[in-house]
Amino acid sequence: MQSSKSGGFRNIGLIGRLGSARVVDTLKRLLRFLDESGYHVIIEDRTATVLLEHGHPEASRRMLGELCDLVIVVGGDGSLLGAARTLCHSGTLVLGVNRGRLGFLTDISPGELEARVGGVLEGHYEVEERFLLDAELYRDGVLSGSGDALNEVVIHPGKAVRMIEFELFIDGQFVYSQRSDGLIVATPTGSTAYSLSGGGPIMHPKLDVVTLVPMFPHTLSSRPIVIDAASEIRVHIGETNQTYPHISCDGQTRAVAKPDDVLVIRRKPQRVQLVHPLGHNFYEVLRSKLGWSNRLGD
Repeated sequence: MQSSKSGGFRNIGLIGRLGSARVVDTLKRLLRFLDESGYHVIIEDRTATVLLEHGHPEASRRMLGELCDLVIVVGGDGSLLGAARTLCHSGTLVLGVNRGRLGFLTDISPGELEARVGGVLEGHYEVEERFLLDAELYRDGVLSGSGDALNEVVIHPGKAVRMIEFELFIDGQFVYSQRSDGLIVATPTGSTAYSLSGGGPIMHPKLDVVTLVPMFPHTLSSRPIVIDAASEIRVHIGETNQTYPHISCDGQTRAVAKPDDVLVIRRKPQRVQLVHPLGHNFYEVLRSKLGWSNRLGD
């Protein structure tokens, strides 16, 4: 992590989750605060549809990355995931305001909005880099689908209630053949998301590793594996599968595989630049969000 003592922000982008009155209220409050503080604000075009007569320039999400020094996302972790996948290409700083449920990534609460955002704008913040995954599906050697993920890439049977047969290779070395409901390939960021529900380990964000978590494997000996994030992961879909497995990235289906397809997963070259107010503590977040006990006597 690195910290800054001077903000130096000129253009600030705003992105909000659609379909939530609470998000709209927070966006309006944030917009007033930024205007009164003298910042130039650019609103994502889709977000602007819920902020009628806002009087600010609009831009696409990708253009926000080109135009802004900082983008503030109001919503839950899912909203920040979607923004991060686009904004990683420009290296734009991303700050999250939590209007979702758990909020592992969006760590500013609405009750402390002005104070915490104001502190960041004054330069009191830390930047934390998070890596993403690229997923590419090949059919007869030709690319047939792709996606990227900050949390996880998942192979699953979709709506079908059938096991998937596949072979796993890491850096060209055969690991195992497996029959299961699928496989979760998670980053440290995603280790507190779907992977955690599947029995995967919690990994500190500073770790440069990936975890592979089998989903309801047919053998009790199958366990999560943690590997170097620089590894190339190949999943060969079995030729005798009776279902077409879905490939999802951060919960969104990006491709549907056929028997004998090959899924290749690699670490993405670009990284997300997450901003935290000073004093951010990963273990404190875990205690708060997962209900862990405080120290004895507290």
